[in-house]
Amino acid sequence: MKTVILDGQTLNPGDNPWTPIENIHPVTLYEKTQEEDIIQRSKDAEILLTNKTPLTKETLQQLPNLKYIGVLATGYDVVDIKAAADLGIPVTNTPGYANNAVPEHVFALIFECYRQISLHSQQVKQGEWGQNGQFCFWNTPQREIGGKTLGIIGFGNTGNNVARIANGFGMNILAYAPRPKPLPNYDNFAYAELNEVLTKSDIITLHCPLTPDTKHIINEQSLKLMKNDAILINTARGPLIDEPAVANALNAGTLGGLAVDVVSEEPIAKNHPFLSTPNTFVTPHLAWATIEARMALMQIAADNIAAFINGTPQNVVNGVTAK
Repeated sequence: MKTVILDGQTLNPGDNPWTPIENIHPVTLYEKTQEEDIIQRSKDAEILLTNKTPLTKETLQQLPNLKYIGVLATGYDVVDIKAAADLGIPVTNTPGYANNAVPEHVFALIFECYRQISLHSQQVKQGEWGQNGQFCFWNTPQREIGGKTLGIIGFGNTGNNVARIANGFGMNILAYAPRPKPLPNYDNFAYAELNEVLTKSDIITLHCPLTPDTKHIINEQSLKLMKNDAILINTARGPLIDEPAVANALNAGTLGGLAVDVVSEEPIAKNHPFLSTPNTFVTPHLAWATIEARMALMQIAADNIAAFINGTPQNVVNGVTAK
């Protein structure tokens, strides 16, 4: 089978060899693919791998040889999975590879919001501590996360691991899961409806997939339910939040802070509101990108391909088991 990788640079910028996949089939690798080149590069592919290169209904209808799509990520909103299903093409994702990486980044962002470590380090290097005359100084409020309520919207692998870490820090946890989930085996945890999570949480972190139901799950109405000093964290998908509404809340002081690893259009635009809103921290979609996570992703992707070839596809997200 001819295997084509449309945008391999982020998964392997040079430190994460394609060996697990190449051991199954030789691959044609493109580090990045522009939209106008997708069909030309994919037309002979039977196995097609993508990270962020979109595969629309119109594109898929022009790829008659295609038998399998592997998404090199957990989120699969870059593929029209219904169109793929209608064409009998299974689509798989790679869940679980960032079970440590993303939750750890969530807490890095939380601590940045609560302690602003990077700001104070910069001020020390600029001489402010030496000129201060005191043994200590701080220019932003210093807060503890112990005893605070963490609201988790979406409770899959990532949300569950965020909750596990939060429990270790002594936080109270409220989780919103639209479908029933087992109750974790630790204290200070409860499932709650979305409005209760929004109303009672000191920190809210998003871990749901991007679907028509979750797009702008944080919007003008939901922001009104949140505490004025609440912190919002988004390491999932940019369109989960209504960015203009969140920017307005930050500027008005009705949202305490924001830390995001994702925005609606990536890379971020020069005039994006989050580049100028107060109490805002933006990282460049790197929560997933530890070498450990990327190596795990590579192996899961390879295992998915092998399972498909063996007639027992796994991690299928559109219900198609074979073509």
